[in-house]
Amino acid sequence: MLDDRAKLLLKALVERYIADGQPVGSRTLSRASGLELSPATIRNVMSDLEELGLIASPHTSAGRIPTARGYRLFVDTMLTVQRGELGPHSLAPDQPQKVISNAANLLSSLSQFVGVVIAPRRTSVFHHIEFLRLSDRRVLVIIVSPEGDVQNRVIFTESDYTQANLVEAANYLNAHYVGLAIDQVRERLKAEVDSLRTEIAALMQAAVAANSEVLSEAQDEVVISGERNLLSVSDFSNDMSHLRRAFDLFEQKAQLMRLLDVTGQAEGVRIFIGGESQVVPFEDLSIVSAPYEVDGMVVGTLGVVGPTRMAYDRMIQIVDITSKLVSNALSHHK
Repeated sequence: MLDDRAKLLLKALVERYIADGQPVGSRTLSRASGLELSPATIRNVMSDLEELGLIASPHTSAGRIPTARGYRLFVDTMLTVQRGELGPHSLAPDQPQKVISNAANLLSSLSQFVGVVIAPRRTSVFHHIEFLRLSDRRVLVIIVSPEGDVQNRVIFTESDYTQANLVEAANYLNAHYVGLAIDQVRERLKAEVDSLRTEIAALMQAAVAANSEVLSEAQDEVVISGERNLLSVSDFSNDMSHLRRAFDLFEQKAQLMRLLDVTGQAEGVRIFIGGESQVVPFEDLSIVSAPYEVDGMVVGTLGVVGPTRMAYDRMIQIVDITSKLVSNALSHHK
């Protein structure tokens, strides 16, 4: 366990390094901590912190920098967050896709890093369906979800249907199947197909297949904003290999999704520091994230991805406020 003096020096070192980006020497640390300690005493404490794996000494400097373990101790036990310093921001209730896109942009602009939002998993229940004849054996299926999302899909049919056929099939679906999950619709169709007119049954089966296709494509959409912000972060711009690894992560959205999905299982803001575990495999990246809700139910996750040397107190505010804004906007969009 660290004594109070060691904790205070570690806190001062982390805060100084986050602010300046330079290894912190004993003289600088003495001024930053406000402790009246001799340089020799500070060097001894820093040596102890280094032995504990909380700080490290780059081979090019006599100063020290925090390690992933040091950042974790700082975040968990020493970080103080002042609420209400970001000023007013809002996300208007709108189509869910637009709310998610606006949230990613807001996270990016406030943090000056990368904003990431995992869109809500789409429901497998449809609220309304329409068919529109495009040409011979080409039909546009328009599917409206209970949340108001509109998805379109062009299907190719074995027969050529009139618009009257299409309206009749849509009316039957809307009258008898609205509110059911697609799997339930599929099972009921199997049982009822013999009693339905051939053209209606075929169109309904095609609509179910199209809806399933739309849902599978839309699952776990990741919206990313502000990747270019990393170009101005010295931690990355001074080392192209670090920058390349960061951009690779954003291209591999499945991996990014796994990182953020962990937070969907917990309440409030969580911080993942690069290098401390396999959750964030890159030492130079950290993620501050939080789940968001619709009507009290967690449906997705959002966060800020940036350098390990970030102002965690400010990022916590940004992520916390944005998750609440998204929750309100989606819950009020009906």
